[in-house]
Amino acid sequence: MDPTCIPVIVGIGEVKDRPADPSSGQEPLALMAAALRRAQDDAGAALLERLDSLDVVNVVSWQYDDLPALLSQTVGARPARQRYGKVGGQTPIQFLHEAAQRIARGESEVAAVCGAEASYTATWARRNGVALNWTAGGSQASNGAWLPARNRDYLHPLARAHGITEPITVYPLYENASQAAWGQTPAQGRTESAELWTRLSQVASVNPIAWMQRAVPAAEIAAAGPANRPIAWPYPKLMVANPAVNQAAAILVTSLAVARSAGVPTDRMIYIHGGAAASEPRDWMQRDSFVHAAGQEAVLGAILRQLDGRALGPVELYSCFPIVPKMACRTLGLPDTVVPTTAGGLTFHGAPLSNYMTHGAAGVVRALRAAPDAPGLLYAQGGYLTWHHGLVLGAAPAPAETVFASVDVQAEADRRRGAAPRIADAAEGPAILETFTIVFRPDASIAFGAALLRLADGARTLARVPPEDHATLDVLMDDAVNPIGLQGHVGPGGDGLLRWQA
Repeated sequence: MDPTCIPVIVGIGEVKDRPADPSSGQEPLALMAAALRRAQDDAGAALLERLDSLDVVNVVSWQYDDLPALLSQTVGARPARQRYGKVGGQTPIQFLHEAAQRIARGESEVAAVCGAEASYTATWARRNGVALNWTAGGSQASNGAWLPARNRDYLHPLARAHGITEPITVYPLYENASQAAWGQTPAQGRTESAELWTRLSQVASVNPIAWMQRAVPAAEIAAAGPANRPIAWPYPKLMVANPAVNQAAAILVTSLAVARSAGVPTDRMIYIHGGAAASEPRDWMQRDSFVHAAGQEAVLGAILRQLDGRALGPVELYSCFPIVPKMACRTLGLPDTVVPTTAGGLTFHGAPLSNYMTHGAAGVVRALRAAPDAPGLLYAQGGYLTWHHGLVLGAAPAPAETVFASVDVQAEADRRRGAAPRIADAAEGPAILETFTIVFRPDASIAFGAALLRLADGARTLARVPPEDHATLDVLMDDAVNPIGLQGHVGPGGDGLLRWQA
């Protein structure tokens, strides 16, 4: 294959900014610029001045009028193509994949993907009414700490009325349903999650970029308490992503020809073999089931076909909540002892919102440089198991028959997905529990339970379990018996929301 059309990663750069005084934290623009310069240093070649494409991962912690242009100016680059991404954990891998595709088509020679968040400092400033002396943007709040409102209009009105709109309230629906499908009690499901998460923490403990550099025992992760309060059943704090970080990462991608001419050492080059993408219906209530994600299955299935029997080396499986890597590991056929991260996971490494997988990609690159024998896998997802993207990397070119085998597997995902049930806004009578969660307040008291139900005619609806319904909540939180499939009664509540009782 023409070396001008073979995409390779040549430089990675990461930054952690954790000052003792949060007010002295650097803004995302400065963090990204530092990460790009470190990526250039890592490549050992002056590539930023040759940059023709720049993808910037969406930044939530601070708003800028034109972040790609500001960043280009800051690092002395003049890329003709500059793009700013949407919110979504899959976007770094999507951007890397698309950069590689442009290089393969001869449309680009030097590309960068980068992102940063400074939520640690921005959140502190907002809470304390402190104005930060950061680059002014279009809609900064008066205290200098800007956080955008998230528009959830695409969700069904029932989901919005019940407050099941944030990732922390939706992923537990998959966790609880899947535990039942896998024949697990809640206690067994929690144990699996905690044992997986302790392996993530062990990786983070030796990663200097990780926010929490401590190997956390599984028992500590599993046990809810003052330092590990329940968030949404069955997840306590140590099983959810930690966005309160100041971190940045950047990846430089070139053609093999450019890398050679620039003098990048051969052992620094990591080949992008190819990947796949697919998505689920954006409204989670329109999903066919909560025991699988057809988009994930299609993407990972395509990756397995692309690997064509080759053993996997380092993997980075998105880990915002345990259900995501647990489902992915089962689809990939990975062993129970797998360590599905090179960075440390979104709890322990820290979750710079949409940008975590740029760090994950840097981790896989480092791992492949150190152990080049087997290809690596990057799997990312965003939304509520909505957008899925996978990418295969290798320290050597892909076999000739699979060179840059990039595929859109949306049609396969659509075939795998069953029909979604009709949604009923009103119901009264018997109703079977399809899945559920229980949302907790910051003081660890129960705010409410949310029960996703199937009615006698097969329709789906959503109902509230109020905190005073101790009997139903006790059934839902029984560690020894999985309640999925239990029949109860649904009917109108006094506040316009349906109620479900076991």
